[in-house]
Amino acid sequence: MSAAPARATTPASAPVAMPPETPIAMPVQDLNELPRAKPLPVSSPVTIDLRRAILIGATACATIFASVWTTGAAAEDGLQLSEVLLILLVLPLFAWITFSFVQAVAGFICLATGTGHEMIPLPTGRRPKSRAAILMPIHNEGANEVMSRVAAMIRSLEKTAGGDMFDIFILSDTTDQEIRRAEAIAWAALAGDSKVPLYYRLREKNVGRKPGNIADWVRRHGGGYEQMIVLDADSLMGGPTMVRMVTAMEANSGTALIQTMPVVAGARTLFARWQQFSARLYSPVSSAGLMWWSGSEATFWGHNAIIRTRAFAEGCGLPDLSGPAPFGGAILSHDLVEAALLRRQGWAVHMVELPESFEEFPPTPIDHAIRDRRWCQGNIQHLRLLTTPGLHWVSRLQLLMGASSYMIAPLWMLLIVAGALVPNQGGIAWFETPGMSRVLFFTVLLLLGPKLMGLVWTLIDNERRRSFGGTDRILASAVVEMPLAIVMAPVTMVTHLIMLWQIARGRAAKWSAQRRDAHRLEAGEAFSFYRVHMVVGALVLATMMWSGHSLWWTAPVALGLIGAPIFAMIASRRDWGLVLAREGLFVTPEERTALRIDREEPGSRILTDALDRLVAWHRSRAWSRHLRAENPSRQVTPEMLTR
Repeated sequence: MSAAPARATTPASAPVAMPPETPIAMPVQDLNELPRAKPLPVSSPVTIDLRRAILIGATACATIFASVWTTGAAAEDGLQLSEVLLILLVLPLFAWITFSFVQAVAGFICLATGTGHEMIPLPTGRRPKSRAAILMPIHNEGANEVMSRVAAMIRSLEKTAGGDMFDIFILSDTTDQEIRRAEAIAWAALAGDSKVPLYYRLREKNVGRKPGNIADWVRRHGGGYEQMIVLDADSLMGGPTMVRMVTAMEANSGTALIQTMPVVAGARTLFARWQQFSARLYSPVSSAGLMWWSGSEATFWGHNAIIRTRAFAEGCGLPDLSGPAPFGGAILSHDLVEAALLRRQGWAVHMVELPESFEEFPPTPIDHAIRDRRWCQGNIQHLRLLTTPGLHWVSRLQLLMGASSYMIAPLWMLLIVAGALVPNQGGIAWFETPGMSRVLFFTVLLLLGPKLMGLVWTLIDNERRRSFGGTDRILASAVVEMPLAIVMAPVTMVTHLIMLWQIARGRAAKWSAQRRDAHRLEAGEAFSFYRVHMVVGALVLATMMWSGHSLWWTAPVALGLIGAPIFAMIASRRDWGLVLAREGLFVTPEERTALRIDREEPGSRILTDALDRLVAWHRSRAWSRHLRAENPSRQVTPEMLTR
């Protein structure tokens, strides 16, 4: 491998936009041709096949029992077409939620015993032997916010043994001229004082979106680095964590990618804080279960992960799919595909739990839906890749599961409609018969099971319980969270239906900048975005009233859809998020150590220390003032920044 580019040795030296190029070939892959996989060390446990058999077998058994109950309930006075349809809908839905439940059970057992989910060694106290690049692709982001995260990571690396083995690259695909200028000024101000080399590259032609951005860097500079840590614009990682990631790659020669489990951080609106708390409280058991059965066939989420550069270059040059978007063209959800291609080449892909790996969450339900639209299109594209030769069967399963997470929405909606149209049996609605009552009871249990296990896992440990604020605060937060989740579920269902309808009509997703922060949603935006949801909710309610069936199980669905704009406006308020934080609700362990709330200042913010766990919002404001002061003396030309 080529030698790493020379580094700046003094903080006062003039910043260099990009180092000398160290090219490496990255051929576009032929997805119709079977590659020659390399024999590499096995890193999955010997029990991995048994684990997967248990997961699939338990899911199948539970689904068979559900089918027996469902068929028995429907056959009491003969099967009708609508009842057959209902049975066919129940089975895949029950299988889907059972799979998630069994995964969570496995994760809970792993966490309780402290074994079973960690696959590869993660050395501590070692100094990296090889250089690594930290890549942050950005696209029309707020320059100050991006640089505040970069500054936090620089400070952390400067304090970490081995932090001098990293170079940071800001890879801009920004198209807005004002933001381009702000990026250049912000980079020059920070790079001039940084002991960690900080580079900035602006692409004039934004070919291939984020994967094209990364591929451009790999082809030009990948030869100088053994590994690359890939981030998103809202990512934040601690220096010790990044050092451990590099040494873990060095200790596991057959591994090409290690994906961390990033924690949501920096949330301020009610919606974002709710999602941040839910993920932090409930996801550990599901994440451990995912690691338990994934083994060396884990997946990639596109950020907060380390990748062996040469392996990525050799196997992950993504082709455009034949035909126009949305089914063809550039592969949007590139991360899952890249993980599958690395495994196809014989490399191991692992997931690990490491501290100080963070990401942000969209501030409003609308912003979350906009981001989800791109993921939906990308995951639907994966259906075309299921027959790609050489893929491991687990990689195919993961691609299918990604697509199914969106395709499940029409099944839920059809189940609601079918349930409304099935005629009464002896004055009792079909879904209120003993057989279907059992199915519905176990469905609710399976849906809530992972959350209950996450709650129990937190409460049984004194330290974890205190980190969330104690039992009363945890339970109070959960009591608030559950109704919010129930209201949000049908809204998400209809949102996914709309996405699928748009894709079926040939409408491709747009690549636009994400809104990272918000104070509230305006009524016009909320009612415009959710107008279809309101119509669907009214139709569901009218159908149930016309059918004469009980409304107890569809009323939350209908009312949640009708009230979606109001719900989104309330959830998007930053002041409501602050009110709950003042009461100790939706507070996560990372922010409790740095939580400072001014109870008398209405414009106050939750302040956190970025080097400890989160982005320091007060430092972000200070950084903005610093940039304004530095602007007159910082002159950066586009020619200097474009390579």
